[in-house]
Amino acid sequence: MKETKMPLTAHLADLRKRIFISLIAILIGFIATFSYSEELFRFLTFPLRYQVLLSISSPFVQLVEKNIKNNPTLVFLAPAEAFWMHMKVSLIAAVVLSLPVIFLQLWKFISPGLQHKEKKYVIPFVIITTAFFLIGAAYCYFLVLPFAMGFLLTYKTEFMTPMISVGNYVDFCLKFILAFGAIFELPIAIIFFTRMGFVTPKTLAKHRKYAILIAFIVAAVITPTPDIFNQTLMAVPMIVLYEVGILVSRIFVRRKAV
Repeated sequence: MKETKMPLTAHLADLRKRIFISLIAILIGFIATFSYSEELFRFLTFPLRYQVLLSISSPFVQLVEKNIKNNPTLVFLAPAEAFWMHMKVSLIAAVVLSLPVIFLQLWKFISPGLQHKEKKYVIPFVIITTAFFLIGAAYCYFLVLPFAMGFLLTYKTEFMTPMISVGNYVDFCLKFILAFGAIFELPIAIIFFTRMGFVTPKTLAKHRKYAILIAFIVAAVITPTPDIFNQTLMAVPMIVLYEVGILVSRIFVRRKAV
């Protein structure tokens, strides 16, 4: 009992250390980003200021700036709402800036279970995981949110004037940006689970049809609009990332076998 308890204690102590380092990195990032919270907030209003136009000819997708007069008014409904909005925006920006440190700590936490030759992939792991998260966040920010805002603010609103709480708007945007960033980590998660032996690439390929169904169910739950097009904007990348994860995991399995 004592022999099994010590490794677990050391494992938990290492986890605490990794979490502590990550929180310190986020705190430092927050101190740096809070001074630019106004610029960050203005950057976050991009989906309100631009709309997505679809066309059957090239360019198929266009981002067009809206008329300033037609932009909805952002208001704060409580004395501290604007302040907390700046805090939230700065905190999420700090988390994004700290992603390389967070993923590095994640790698160091799981590295004891890896082979010696696999531990050298720490730099590619940090770069790829950070890049995938940023790609997912950018995909949501530049494409999904402008389309969603255009739909939600114009669907049967002829006799209504949009006046959105700044806190609700920030929560709405940040929630979906973080969700898309996390979803784009799907290939990394698949590679990890196949490497640990929980699943195999063959099993994942065999159950592809269920993965497609789950992708559309998740998209229907998470996406901000009920239309099939916006749900497809989320489901299709998930399916593509699922296939990428299967493909790359097969390469890792073959290398392990060799």
